[in-house]
Parts: sequence; C-alpha cells; structure tokens
Amino acid sequence: MVILALSFFLVLIPFLISQTVNKKSLKISKAFVQEALTSEWGYNFLKELSALGPRLSGSENSLKALFWVKSEIEKMGFSKVWLQPTLVDHWKRGDIEKAEVILPDGKTKTLHICALGTSVGTNKKWLSGEIIEVKNFTKLKKLNDEVKGKIVFFNRPMEKELVDTFRAYGRAVNQRTAGASEAAKYGAIAVIVRSVTTKYDNNPHTGLVSYKKGIKKIPAVAIGLKDADFLSKTLKKFPKLKVRLKLNCKNLPLAKSYNLIAEIKGREKPEEVIVLGGHFDSWDLGDGAVDDGSGCVQSLEVLHLFKKLNIRPKRTIRVIFYMNEEFGSKNSGAYTYGKYAKKSKEIHIAAIESDRGGAVPRGFTLNTKDELIKQKVISWLPYLKIALIDWIKPGGSGADVSKIKGTKAQFGYVPDVQRYFGYHHSANDRFSAIHPREFELGSAAMAILTYLISENGL
Repeated sequence: MVILALSFFLVLIPFLISQTVNKKSLKISKAFVQEALTSEWGYNFLKELSALGPRLSGSENSLKALFWVKSEIEKMGFSKVWLQPTLVDHWKRGDIEKAEVILPDGKTKTLHICALGTSVGTNKKWLSGEIIEVKNFTKLKKLNDEVKGKIVFFNRPMEKELVDTFRAYGRAVNQRTAGASEAAKYGAIAVIVRSVTTKYDNNPHTGLVSYKKGIKKIPAVAIGLKDADFLSKTLKKFPKLKVRLKLNCKNLPLAKSYNLIAEIKGREKPEEVIVLGGHFDSWDLGDGAVDDGSGCVQSLEVLHLFKKLNIRPKRTIRVIFYMNEEFGSKNSGAYTYGKYAKKSKEIHIAAIESDRGGAVPRGFTLNTKDELIKQKVISWLPYLKIALIDWIKPGGSGADVSKIKGTKAQFGYVPDVQRYFGYHHSANDRFSAIHPREFELGSAAMAILTYLISENGL
C-alpha cells in the first residue's frame, strides 16, 4: 500500500506543479491586460512619437525621432539601451508633385498623385504623353508597340471579395513595385498606378517601386481612387487623352542611421534572447502611427509592463526598432541585426514582429519546423485569449525578424486587418487612426506570449 501510494504521489507531482505554474501564468496574463488597459502607457507614448512627424528612412526627422525615443527609454531603467549603426536607403520626395489631365477642350484637371518611393523625377519639367490603361502585365505585353512614348496607367483594384486583405494586397501590389520597369521595357515614359488600398477616397498611397537593372528608370506615381476612376471613365470617351507630370523627387547616396535596441537581462538564462520589434521608419505622407509606430511602441510596452509589474524574466527580452524596412533592400537594420545575431554567442530562441497596425488582436502566425513547439505554443491559448487572441496558425513572421536565422520559432502578431490598407502608406496613417483599447490589448498579447516563452522555453 505504501509503495502504491508513493507511486501515485510521484505521478501526481508533475500535475500539481503544472497547476501551480498555470495559476501563476494566468495571474500574470491578467495583470498584463489590466495594466495595459488602465495605464494606456503605450498609447500615450505613441501619441508623443507621432507628434514628431514622419520618419522616412535616411531623413533628418527619422534620426530626430529615434534620438528622442532613446532619451526617453534610457530613463526607464532597463538593463541596456544602445544604437546599432546601419546604412540605409535615402530618397527625397521633393516639393513638386503635380499631375494634370489635358482635356480635349484644352482645359486641365488636377489629379491627386504622389511619387512612389525611389521614383526618379522629371527634372522639374512637365513630362507629357498619351495615357494607356491596363489591368495587368499580360495585357501590357499584348499591347507591346502601342505603349512606346506613352504613360501607362495601371488600374487594377484590390479584390473586395477577399476577406484576407493582405492576400488582396499581395495580388494587386506588383503593379506598384514592378510596373515601372515592365512598362519601360515597351518604351513607356512614365507610369501612374491605382493606389493599393481598400479605402475609397482621393488620398494616394505611396510605397516602393523596384527598378530592374538594365531597364531605363521612368517616373512612377500613385493616384487616388476617385481620380483613378475619373481617369478610366474619361479615357473611354477620349482614348487619345493626355496627362502631364512634374516631379522633383530624387535618390541620394546611402545614409548613416541606426537600429535602436533595449533589453531586460534574463535572471537565469541571459544568453537566451527573445526579440520583439517593428520597423521605425515610415513613409512621409502621414505620421507613421499605424505603419509601424504602433508595432514599435507595442514591443517597447512589453518591456515597460515587465518593469512596471516587477517581473524579472527568466530569459533576456530584447526590443529592436529596425530602420529602413519600407525600401525593402539589404541596406537595412534587419540585415544589420541579422548579421550581428549570426556572429553573436547569444542564442536567439524566438522573435516576434508587430507590423500590421494597432487594431484589435486576432492571433499570431508561427514559423517553425518543430511540431512539439507548435503544440506547446497552441497550449498557451487559454492565457492569450485574455487579450483576445483566438488562434495561432502557421505563417510568416515579418520582414525584419525573418532575417534572424537560427531561431527556434518566429511569430507575427496579427490584429484585425480589415481597415489596415485604408491607412497604409498614405496621409491617412495618423495617430487618430489608433484606438487605445485595441492598441493596448495588442501590447498585452505580446507581453503574455513573451512571458510564456521566457518562463517555459521552446
């Protein structure tokens, strides 16, 4: 009987321990949510950051904002705060962005446009030509010789019927990224691209244009949706319609910039690192609160929550504000940190990225080949649900943390994205788009996941 009782007790020990750990994790998860929602620390920090203006990579204002954040977080008592030098792309929009339709009666109508990132200018002169409308590259190829000397108007909208707005974006965005070079192959002199957005207004949405080597670089602009529809409708009446453009944007040599890094050292396994982050640079039409000021500040708020609640993590938690994600090149903070991580003796066990805005939480994507890690992380949903996380699914993490090779798992924080592309890369990307409770729940969700990884490992 004694042997039987002892055996039963030995079997029961792991269960009793797990129950204790579960209760502690539940208590801390609730504390993260309560503190985030009541203090709104991150929301208020984002408000101050956004007031400093946009943070275009390579710009003076991007550094001004970065140094302000550094000075603020140095007051917060973290283990370490430092700048990591990196070279970044440097493009200036300039102060001339004009587009006009030349109507058959000789009158002109102004179009709402903006230059696409890395676009070449027109040397401050008007560039005029007949306009030709296409929906895709297949149609462009069929037109072939008809394109020469004309301005190509790419007018493919995001597909409204797709619930996944990121999928809809992905199916439309190549006209913006590759359209200029595709059109230039057939002799086009410029391109006008329908803004890749779900919001029907007249604010153009910028973004990167990627020129292919060996193909002439031609000016590339985005146009607001209302003007895109006007242009399309007018072209049906007047096929020989002309448009003229004037831009003074230009590309400059690579600029010196920095990643901003802050961390709390782990109490037991400081050599094992959990990275959180977002990209600090933004486009220059709004203030960058949505893309990606929200992701950066949510990551920082994770450290703040640990500090405020006096929780010492078992593993090191490191937050990175990456510079130069928007230009999508190897001249970026993500590659710089990736190289550092590869050479470092530290063990990067996990990385979490927030780069989908600050709306209400939905889930986390998980990138790992380890089935046991998948099961373990999914078992944490009861804690994450406190912050409205409903699911954990296989998927990519994010452009920045994906450059950290050798991690056991990489996560992407996924809030609701139905409104995201209404703000993305446009003048609509302003702090007024952020809802405090939605934003703070996202910070809490990231804090819960970080705590569970820190205490339980992967």
